[in-house]
Amino acid sequence: MIKVGVVGGTGYTGVELLRLIAQHPEMRLQVITSRKEVGVAVADLFPSLRGAVTLTFSDPAKAALTDCELVFFATPNGVAMEQVRELLEAGVRVIDLAADFRLKDVAEWERWYGMTHACPDLVEGAVYGLPEVNRDHIRSANLVANPGCYPTAVQLGLLPLVETGVVDIDHLIADAKSGVSGAGRKAEIPILMAEASDNFKAYGVAGHRHLPEICQGLALAAGKDVGLTFVPHLTPMIRGIHATMYARLTRQHVDVQAIFEARYAAEPFVDVLPHGGHPDTRSVRASNICRIAVHRPQGGDTVVVLSVIDNLVKGAAGQAIHNANLMFDWPETLGLTQLPVMP
Repeated sequence: MIKVGVVGGTGYTGVELLRLIAQHPEMRLQVITSRKEVGVAVADLFPSLRGAVTLTFSDPAKAALTDCELVFFATPNGVAMEQVRELLEAGVRVIDLAADFRLKDVAEWERWYGMTHACPDLVEGAVYGLPEVNRDHIRSANLVANPGCYPTAVQLGLLPLVETGVVDIDHLIADAKSGVSGAGRKAEIPILMAEASDNFKAYGVAGHRHLPEICQGLALAAGKDVGLTFVPHLTPMIRGIHATMYARLTRQHVDVQAIFEARYAAEPFVDVLPHGGHPDTRSVRASNICRIAVHRPQGGDTVVVLSVIDNLVKGAAGQAIHNANLMFDWPETLGLTQLPVMP
């Protein structure tokens, strides 16, 4: 059993991470930090963890994170990069659930995130934590950049087509919808109940921070740059992402259903539905599963891929646990076999 630290345990991703770690048979929570809730019992802030987590929140500046063997950062962008070097030098392995180490082009990262990177020399050695792509590299990694929620759903939906070279990669489209928990646990007018409920809107059409991350992953799969139009939407639900991808076939006589089934046949957390399926976000709620369906309307040359995940689990905390399982040579599904919640 390893000692685990969580930096930033008060957000939606943080509490989901605590829920999963508390149920993991090989992890023991050693320290949980929060700048605002120092000294508060975790179970007092999150009654759902009562009886499972007995720690209190520690001051990040005083927490003994170097006593841990693994530290998760469930913090806003720009926090992990200020602390990672000290942990790595102390022999602690790190999984960052924010975006600090996802983009290999540091200048591109600084342009999209509007800040100077604190440790650009560590970026190249960080491993992008999408297990379905980088499984072998994750096993030996000391620093893992956990993917974003939209990038997880979109990349898993498009990778089989891009990898096999059967679509026009210059004109890919991803139309994605997310629940309001994706915006974080904070008080902002657009995500207030009276604003988000009974409403539906697009945002970030001119450019979203997850766009370069998605393009980076697809370009690696294709061996060259891709052209992607990515449009995110906010939906009046708490959890879930539904991404609809469109691509134009460059080969007419191809069985797209077979391509997806073959690509994900051995993946424990990707479920390719039978031909004609329509996955919904409720079917993956609170689970680490990505469900995918692929269509070819009217037998034409347009492929439509439907991909659904729980943004807080497969899109964040669950994927982080999956990465930890790989890093410590445990079974990949350890602590992640929870079935989706219904209704």
